[in-house]
Amino acid sequence: MSKTVLLTIGRLPKALDFARSFKAAGWRVLVVEPFKSHLTGASNCVDECFQVPPPSKGKEAYLTALLRVIEDEAVDLVLPLSEETMHVAHLAGRLPAQTRLYAPPVDHLLGLHDKARFPACAREYGLDVPETALIESPEAQGIAEGHDFVVKPIFSCSGRGVSLHVARTSLIGIAATLSEPAVVQVQLKGKQYSTFAIAQAGEVLTNVIYQGAVMTGSVAVAFERVELPAIQEWVATFVQRENHTGFISFDFFVDGSGKAWAIECNPRVTSGVHFIETEDLAPAILEPGSKPIRFKQTKLMQQFYPTLTEVQAAMFKGPHFWERLRVLRTAQDVTWDARDPMPFITMPITAFSIIAMSIRQQQTFGQVSTQDISWFEGACLELG
Repeated sequence: MSKTVLLTIGRLPKALDFARSFKAAGWRVLVVEPFKSHLTGASNCVDECFQVPPPSKGKEAYLTALLRVIEDEAVDLVLPLSEETMHVAHLAGRLPAQTRLYAPPVDHLLGLHDKARFPACAREYGLDVPETALIESPEAQGIAEGHDFVVKPIFSCSGRGVSLHVARTSLIGIAATLSEPAVVQVQLKGKQYSTFAIAQAGEVLTNVIYQGAVMTGSVAVAFERVELPAIQEWVATFVQRENHTGFISFDFFVDGSGKAWAIECNPRVTSGVHFIETEDLAPAILEPGSKPIRFKQTKLMQQFYPTLTEVQAAMFKGPHFWERLRVLRTAQDVTWDARDPMPFITMPITAFSIIAMSIRQQQTFGQVSTQDISWFEGACLELG
């Protein structure tokens, strides 16, 4: 009898990669998702989907709904992938004996996600991070006086709540507009990169480094894989010192001298996963280190529909039209697979709810696609 994996998100392309990989490994694939219609649900690799209330409606109701599915379907592996990981990790200690949860302990997870605690931890390990402080602290005032700076909520994701300011801007007015704890961080200059790694007991099994080729706000919708030893060494050191197991991702700036500075940690899957051979993902989780994890041959990938939107937006304004058009014409789509075509074909339909919210709220697709699953340390957001 085949084993059963439960993916705790279905709306994002990263979930589709894991659904395909586990199905290829002979597993039964289930998906729980607050949206009734979603990208991964259209895949022929998914056996069944279940709609659950979003964490934003109450963490306990969300966890109870997950547990019901886990128990009823005899789930062997629970696999959180995106921002919902911070909530799903609270299932530890509540699962049936046969069910494995692929997530670090909650305290470890939230410490990595915290935009104040992570830089302090990295600095203790001798790694380069920009000066960062809680907004109400004297240190934050010093940062604001001497540098251009960034303000971001301590549990921000997808650019939510992030703002840029010039040096000597008063923090008092900024703080008055905030509804949650935030940090002030020195604004770095240079090229920006992101990573995605899978680690086991302090060893990096694979680490993808990529940069945005086409952006929607602060979120990349087309990506290019690159090789940067300085970032590889930074990630390997941090993972080893943390003795980390699981997914872990970082955002970096690389300055003119080639030094890598990590600005934040995301202990979840990012778009870098699309550069990994799909069939290698499940073995990396089930039997870590048992086989090499390969990269796909392509170094340029895209989410076709958002990239098309950005190309259209640049047609009559801005200097980026031709470069974006080149990416659109040459990059491989992250969802397309001739053996499983429906997720790509039906995406405008399955993503309609998110697209409608994006237009209505005048926010990016990335921001609205995570707002009901993000961790807000007790705050609840209503979808609208």
